[in-house]
Amino acid sequence: MEIVVDGPYFEDLQVGQRFPAVPVTLTEGLAAAHQAVVGSRLPLAAAHLLSRQVLGDGVLAAPNLVWDVAIGQSTVATHAVVANLFYRGVVFHRAPRLGDSLRTVTEVVGLRQNARRPGRPPTGLVALRIGTDDQYGRPVLDFWRCAMLPLRDGSTDTGLADDLSSVGRPPSADELASVTARWDLGAYRAARPGPHFDGVRAGDVHVVAGGDVVSSAPELARLTGNVARVHHDAGPSGRLVYGGHTIGLALHQAVRALPDLLTVVGWHGCDHVGPVREGDTLTSTVTVEKTERLPAGGGLAHLRSRVTARRDAAEPSEVLDWRFVAALA
Repeated sequence: MEIVVDGPYFEDLQVGQRFPAVPVTLTEGLAAAHQAVVGSRLPLAAAHLLSRQVLGDGVLAAPNLVWDVAIGQSTVATHAVVANLFYRGVVFHRAPRLGDSLRTVTEVVGLRQNARRPGRPPTGLVALRIGTDDQYGRPVLDFWRCAMLPLRDGSTDTGLADDLSSVGRPPSADELASVTARWDLGAYRAARPGPHFDGVRAGDVHVVAGGDVVSSAPELARLTGNVARVHHDAGPSGRLVYGGHTIGLALHQAVRALPDLLTVVGWHGCDHVGPVREGDTLTSTVTVEKTERLPAGGGLAHLRSRVTARRDAAEPSEVLDWRFVAALA
């Protein structure tokens, strides 16, 4: 008997459906391979002794590695995805350490069939709530994602028309502050020259000179368990680069602008405003939108990274608008 392994497609999904993923352990080898593709200049992820001194109980797993694994685990629900539109309300409940294992459950929370367009296959939008725990059941990451999926049967009218405009919620101040509340920020300030939180001002605009080429795109998708077909099989419209690849390089460049950034504690949102292809060169501008001092010391910088892709002889085009929150000592 022949069994075709495919889908799910849009009409196969229903609100409340849940997709548990196989746990993944954040090993040093996984971290090194991930760093080779997207980079990671975070001192606490690179300097293990310093990380143990500041965190007190292990070595920080780079936040872009954590969300790439969580997003990859969520793709069991979106193997047939055409495009990812946005992420909303990404919250770190704790910062995982190397050696922790991540377990992600993805839940369908909204479905809306798109209006049909002549000459284009029918599609629909699926809103997903994604929750990731560690091996002890402690919450690690929580966020919403919106994906566009094709319909299996082009003649189907599902009638699904959920309002997805309110999907997600912004992270609360308490959630953002909790990640680093028990860290020894004094030890970090003593070991690193800064600039730390006091050297960051709202309104600062950092234009990061020099770009990063997008390479090893399918390798990163496989590394992080991302099974979305569009990131592996070129198909008639070409192969798209996994969105986490673009976001990871954006973080790599943001740390060039703020070299003593401790970690990322949350995202307000992230919009993929244009496709990225392997071989593109990405550049970014990082704006400090707001700063907040924390009771335990240091503070939060609310940042906006706008990423542009340069491709062959074409005019550069904006591909990412990412608003995230970083902690500084």
